[in-house]
Amino acid sequence: MTQRTFSIIKPDAVRKGYTGAILAEIDKAGFKIVSLKKASISKPQAQGFYHVHSERPFFSDLCDFMSSGPLVLMVLEKENAIADLRKLMGATNPANAEEGTIRKKFAGSIQENAIHGSDAEDTAAFEIGYWFAGYELV
Repeated sequence: MTQRTFSIIKPDAVRKGYTGAILAEIDKAGFKIVSLKKASISKPQAQGFYHVHSERPFFSDLCDFMSSGPLVLMVLEKENAIADLRKLMGATNPANAEEGTIRKKFAGSIQENAIHGSDAEDTAAFEIGYWFAGYELV
């Protein structure tokens, strides 16, 4: 069954010029890019997006980081999109990520880990709706 997921190429990867290489990895893995946009987000937008982590000690730093520069927001589609993207991304900590994963290749630290991907169908639905209007999902 075809499934949609949401992903962000984070500010660290955009800043380092890795956007094209990460998009190539996503394409090579068979994902269809349904929608894509480059944007700079405000700290309040980041806080709303990451609201589920608002009580965690890293919340403020995460929101500062995510609003620190341009990022790339994407809706991706393929069979098993959520699980397949998470496998392609690799472990949150790039030091623990498998060889060949996006985070192993392009991430510098747990926070500056190059890419975000939805972890479940309900999360993907919220995240897609947070950043994309229905008419943008062609």
